[in-house]
Amino acid sequence: MNTRVLLKVSAAIGIIGAVTATASAQYTGPSSSNMNTVSDVLADPRDDAYVQLQGTINEQVGDEKYIFADATGEIRVEIDNDRFTSPVTENSVVEIRGEVEKDFMESPEIDVESLSVITP
Repeated sequence: MNTRVLLKVSAAIGIIGAVTATASAQYTGPSSSNMNTVSDVLADPRDDAYVQLQGTINEQVGDEKYIFADATGEIRVEIDNDRFTSPVTENSVVEIRGEVEKDFMESPEIDVESLSVITP
């Protein structure tokens, strides 16, 4: 009888160990979103896809709405006023990080979560 109990306990520990190892596994491969240019975003605008882009903010087109451009194109971005931690001009090179917002029947835009000035 002790052998059966020992066998059941060993099996239970093995199953718990396997489930725990699987639950703590994380993806470590290349990013599922390789959108590093405006043309990448415009070619395949996936809603909520993470992007990191470098370029310039060319003009303000609305309240917290701007036109961002890199060497491949232009896209509208939404930048909360508190994201501007230092002055930015149309000549400043910036890096933006955020998510693609693609609503039905609308052009994609980037909801900027962080903005860093590369060259003032």
